[in-house]
Amino acid sequence: MQLTALDLTDYRSYQRLTLPIQPGITVMVGQNGQGKTNIVEAVWYLATLSSHRVPHDAALVHRGESTAIVRASFLRAGRPLQVDLEITPGKSNRARLQGQNVSRLRDLLGEVRAVLFAPEDLGLVKADPDGRRRFLDELLFVIAPRYASVKADYDRVLKQRGNLLKQMRSMRRGSSGRSVGGLDPAESAASTLEVWDQQLALHGAELLRARLHLVNRLRPHLGYSYLRVATDEGADQALDLPPDQRGEGDSPADILYRSDVLDALGALPGTLPPTREIHDRMLEMLAARHDDEIDRGVTLTGPHRDDMEIRLHDFPAKGYASHGESWSLALALRLASYDLLRLEEGDLGDGEPILILDDVFSELDVHRRERLGRIVTGASQVLITTANDTDIPDSLDGEIHVVEVSLGEAVPREGRGL
Repeated sequence: MQLTALDLTDYRSYQRLTLPIQPGITVMVGQNGQGKTNIVEAVWYLATLSSHRVPHDAALVHRGESTAIVRASFLRAGRPLQVDLEITPGKSNRARLQGQNVSRLRDLLGEVRAVLFAPEDLGLVKADPDGRRRFLDELLFVIAPRYASVKADYDRVLKQRGNLLKQMRSMRRGSSGRSVGGLDPAESAASTLEVWDQQLALHGAELLRARLHLVNRLRPHLGYSYLRVATDEGADQALDLPPDQRGEGDSPADILYRSDVLDALGALPGTLPPTREIHDRMLEMLAARHDDEIDRGVTLTGPHRDDMEIRLHDFPAKGYASHGESWSLALALRLASYDLLRLEEGDLGDGEPILILDDVFSELDVHRRERLGRIVTGASQVLITTANDTDIPDSLDGEIHVVEVSLGEAVPREGRGL
């Protein structure tokens, strides 16, 4: 798909912005703090309903205003697509698709397909598991939006179950509470906990299996992408190497989905147990851990505790990979996502997603810059932000459109190219 126009009203540093976007490569150039990332962040928000920089919407609204509006026009499968989003912190955001109101905001997921790589992605390798789980879920929701509802249901049950565990911990420590329907409070709570166990296993098994299936599909793309980023020979390989050949390369990079439930099942890497088996084992583990969970007041089993382990040379990359290797792994993850959407989801999602590179060339050494430039040159649409023209690699070939960004303004540069 292609972005053709972006309109921002009271979004971040822009009180009003209307920006036409051309196919091919668009480079937004401007000093730090001028609003380059704000532009691509708005596109990413339409794709994922979240920012890659901040966890809450309040920072997205221009100072002194209550609401920000993002309007974008796309071409998807050769047909126009119009998406409007109204962001109001403290209230429910609202959206329109083709001019029609969207009843649930998450129904917007899957309409806009984009892959973004930013300096924050180094945390995918070096930071805690929550960022890697978020990475998987964002990609999963783009491919299969219905899992956003599954995740929402799981989070709701997890919260309710956690509240009950804390209440049971208080009872255990001496706060007896009143009887409920003639039942002892502890018996009533234990009965309710079993109900939440059933609900958590129901939604958790579905979410866990979907994530596992996604990781299994990403693995060959990740290994191949790492070779392309980390070696000159890999970067020169054809962009459209068939997916069924990508797992044949001898790559040192790999990813595995780690879960206590899968360990208990004895599931081997690359396999996909049935949902029922995952559900039953999760339910057994929840029941077996009740005492520990009550003592700690938290749920100890489920996909909220899982991880996508990134490995290099058969070692966990966190704590093992060098800084440069960590950058290559993070970039390979995003390129693997891009190729999964482009090659395996093309028939469902009308081809390539928009590829966004947010201030990444300045973070890479010259060799990785040149390799990345060769890799993305053939993409249908690439949005790049940079503070300096000189950071753009010579290997980035083709028609390049430049947008000059200064505080509150973004103006296409006259002429073409850098």
